[in-house]
Amino acid sequence: MRKISAKAVAEAVAQLCIDANRNLCGDVYDKLKEAEQAEESPIGKSILGRIIENADIAREKQMPICQDTGMAVFFVELGSEVYIDGATVEEAINEGVRKGYTDGYLRKSVVADPLRRKNTGDNTPAIVHLTQVKGDKLSITIAPKGFGSENMSAVKMLKPSDGENGVKDFVVETASKGGSNPCPPIVVGVGIGGTMEKAAILSKKALTVPLNEENPDPYYADMERELLERINKLGIGPQGLGGRTTALKVNILTYPTHIAGLPVAVNISCHVTRHKTIVL
Repeated sequence: MRKISAKAVAEAVAQLCIDANRNLCGDVYDKLKEAEQAEESPIGKSILGRIIENADIAREKQMPICQDTGMAVFFVELGSEVYIDGATVEEAINEGVRKGYTDGYLRKSVVADPLRRKNTGDNTPAIVHLTQVKGDKLSITIAPKGFGSENMSAVKMLKPSDGENGVKDFVVETASKGGSNPCPPIVVGVGIGGTMEKAAILSKKALTVPLNEENPDPYYADMERELLERINKLGIGPQGLGGRTTALKVNILTYPTHIAGLPVAVNISCHVTRHKTIVL
């Protein structure tokens, strides 16, 4: 059994919070550069240039890429041979979020109750999705989620007879309804299968899949490419001002489901699409 102190986890999480909000991931940055080269709309090309410039300034000056530093979402894989000493994994992560968002001067965007709306003051609690895996490692992925894009996301319980075309139409419809609100060019995470909540979690996790990776299943890789093409043909463009770059990538994750169901979730992310991983 390998012991990892809760303090070490908290310190690692605090740094993850700061890094993810200041330093745009290389896969996202590269996609933005590709989009800038390919964009035919002059205003669209100009906006993409400004987005890239903003990311460069944020990295150089170590300032947040966006003023909405998000609700802290984590995907955690806890090895079966790992023991967290001093606190639970979730407690240690929340302590790290508290420290990272305070020390990093990141905006605190979490309210303690969804209706009474009092700010918690430290961006806790985080959303923690915990999975136990074999081994003696602890993998922590952060995906800070701003709500300009989160609010444009959707879940739908399709009928099995709706099939592939029903899924595709729902994904494109969701992107179309979002319009300029999620700060395009967007990244589209799609979760198919499981139950209502499983599909939603899959769609969020899909946003952490590197944009330079192709789906290992050729069937879904083809679907991702088709959906990206259809979404980009909407003409929404960068920041909703027109162009061919409405989305940078579509990522699909799936899970087995019930014979009577076809749950589908679409999680929209803005052009920042922050995600960072650390392994302890």
